[in-house]
Amino acid sequence: MPSHSLFEQAKHGTLGTKIFELLRDRILNGEYATGDKLNELTLVNELNFSRTPIREALKQLELEGLVESIPNKGVYVKGFSPRDIDDMFEMRKSLEALAIKLAIKRMDDIHLAKIKDVLDLMEFYTMKKESAKVDELNILYHETIYQATQSSYFEQTLKDLHYYVSVTSRHCLKNVSRMDTALKEHQAIFEKIEEKEADEAAEMIKTHIAKTQMLVRKYYANKQEG
Repeated sequence: MPSHSLFEQAKHGTLGTKIFELLRDRILNGEYATGDKLNELTLVNELNFSRTPIREALKQLELEGLVESIPNKGVYVKGFSPRDIDDMFEMRKSLEALAIKLAIKRMDDIHLAKIKDVLDLMEFYTMKKESAKVDELNILYHETIYQATQSSYFEQTLKDLHYYVSVTSRHCLKNVSRMDTALKEHQAIFEKIEEKEADEAAEMIKTHIAKTQMLVRKYYANKQEG
């Protein structure tokens, strides 16, 4: 029988998709390194599922650009290059600026209260210097803004993009001073949302994302030099 957790997850979506998400997380978290071979039979034995959902998951990973299928050789991990990650930041800046304008236009009291609740929790855990919790709340803060657009298209597109950016860059964003300044930036953005200053909010969120982008660029530049 499959593991309980994965079996329970499968009730809420196709099994292939859930296996895809599991393997995707392993790739993005570095459990599978670039160049590693994902052996179909090994995965079948490890996850205790048939070949069909495993193949479906591997095909999804290939469509996402995370693996490469080489004829007569197998499936190998590609992951994301520093340039890929930088490109994602550029896309995110443009799309999130557009999304926050739409969110402000459609904002209701319920969504505004949700953003404020997340911000308050972020302040609490930033003061406690609990970086793992702050990382979670940072993702939730932005995703709550996406939800406020009341557009499933914007929400899903940006959630996927933000997920990839967050997971692939979290290892180089543990600077305590960045936690403090990021909180202030989130608070300032929220003030503009409250005031319905859409243009200002859009520029501020682009600047906020760009600061993180520069830290990630610096990390990879230093890594290459090392």
